[in-house]
Amino acid sequence: MASPKVKIARTGSSKSRDLAAARRVLRHATDAIGALGESLNGEFSRAIDAILSVKGRVIVSGMGKSGHIARKIAATLASTGTPALFLHPAEASHGDLGMITSLDVFIALSYSGESEELMTIVPVIKRQGASLITITGNPKSSLALAADAHLDGSVEKEACPMGLAPTTSTTVALVLGDALAMALLDAKGFGKEDFARSHPGGSLGRRLLTHVRDIMHSGKKIPAVHQEATLSDAILEISRKGLGMTAIVDEKHHVLGIYTDGDLRRTLEKNLDFRTTPVSEVMSRNPRCINADALAVEAVSLMEEKNISQMLIVDENNKLVGAFNMGDLLRAKVI
Repeated sequence: MASPKVKIARTGSSKSRDLAAARRVLRHATDAIGALGESLNGEFSRAIDAILSVKGRVIVSGMGKSGHIARKIAATLASTGTPALFLHPAEASHGDLGMITSLDVFIALSYSGESEELMTIVPVIKRQGASLITITGNPKSSLALAADAHLDGSVEKEACPMGLAPTTSTTVALVLGDALAMALLDAKGFGKEDFARSHPGGSLGRRLLTHVRDIMHSGKKIPAVHQEATLSDAILEISRKGLGMTAIVDEKHHVLGIYTDGDLRRTLEKNLDFRTTPVSEVMSRNPRCINADALAVEAVSLMEEKNISQMLIVDENNKLVGAFNMGDLLRAKVI
């Protein structure tokens, strides 16, 4: 049977203590991160040089709470252009150590710098010739002294009132990992498109990897009529293709203009004969077009700038090759 829930009376003073405790934790973290910035030295550059020169991967490891931080660091490195993975030190002693080669860099996290599980595998890592970077709270610890580069993650005290639960120290280790990842990103010239390639399922990936050619309607799905077509012909084409517009082209399929739903509403005010009036008389000339190789986000920017909902795609000779509307952008989740 599940234990019955115990209701705890909450008073105004209790809630005040909550806020005071939260602010104390944030203050500890802020002070520790500020001090960390002042303490960075040549060891940080040495760590960056070691990772930049590696021909293999970055292996990040740690036990307990340090292990959770190590996983996050590995994930951040991997998503910002530095191939990395997490290795559980206890599992490493039982076979997983075989995944580390002399071409790799090993980053070990341990606040005490004396983690038994890590110290068991460090000698093997050193013998294999892999570079060792450590993040500890004790520069004189066994791990720190064995490192090719040591990052000092020491804190004055934990935010835990008993000084037991890793709090401020894990925050500092995480920030050091982020600092490594961002310094590497900058050194490698890792940009938005690189980031998007490793995040194809995210919104940024869609925005930076989706080109106009990926969403446009092509071939027989393109709404288009010749310049001799009547307004009736144009309206029928708009209805058939369902994009809220039609291109008007010459005999070689070069774009001369566009006729949209908005143009139709304006035409109705003129009381023209739809059966005899050429669409070329009321079309919008020199419409804004875009190339199929352009990014879809570029099209969004142009459409917003010109306050239009449809766009024609042309090649370098102004020949019509495609069309799309705002609905296509929405379905592609570009906007």
